[in-house]
Amino acid sequence: MATKAAALLAKSSKRVQVDKAQTTLFLIVAGAALITVFGLVASKSYFSEAAYLNRVAGEKQTALDQLKANKNAVTELVQKYNDFAAKDTNIISGSKAGTGPRDGDNPRLILDALPSKYDFPALATSIEKLLVGYKINAITGTDDSLAQTAGTSVVEIPFTADVESSYQNIKTLVGYFQNSIRPFQFQSIRLTGVETGVQSIIKAKTYYQPEKDLTIKTKEIK
Repeated sequence: MATKAAALLAKSSKRVQVDKAQTTLFLIVAGAALITVFGLVASKSYFSEAAYLNRVAGEKQTALDQLKANKNAVTELVQKYNDFAAKDTNIISGSKAGTGPRDGDNPRLILDALPSKYDFPALATSIEKLLVGYKINAITGTDDSLAQTAGTSVVEIPFTADVESSYQNIKTLVGYFQNSIRPFQFQSIRLTGVETGVQSIIKAKTYYQPEKDLTIKTKEIK
């Protein structure tokens, strides 16, 4: 009996050792699997973060290159503007320092020729200066803030001018508009005899170009 009991005890001890070994092995495998999974997740997160940082760095470099190019362009533009404004003889062969109808510095002439806003009162004043010596009955058009258009393309400003003068002066009327630094396009001219000579009703249009804005944008990197 003692021998049999000892054998059973030895067998039980071996089973306990085997169970402990299996438990240890299971824990080792589970730990290794956990570490592997953690490593894979961490690696994926790391590579995603690295890819994001690379995209951010690339966009920053692109923005930096654009800023450098803009800075060089501004320097060149300022120099060319100063040279353009400093010319003693302007683009329409007038004097920079003179006060005649063809005189003035180049930037002012350009702004007068193609203003940056829909300003009908200013246009009416310009037409009145062109028609000095004529009887101006009316200069009509749209003076509405809604007519102000955003954008970069040239925008039309239609108007109607009702003037009277002698027949000889009416014949030279179109020439005054043609010689103006501001572009005018005639659509129709209706002539009617009146006591003082000839009445001319002109339907025409001129233009303005909206000014450009410097817009700084932000970009989300995903």
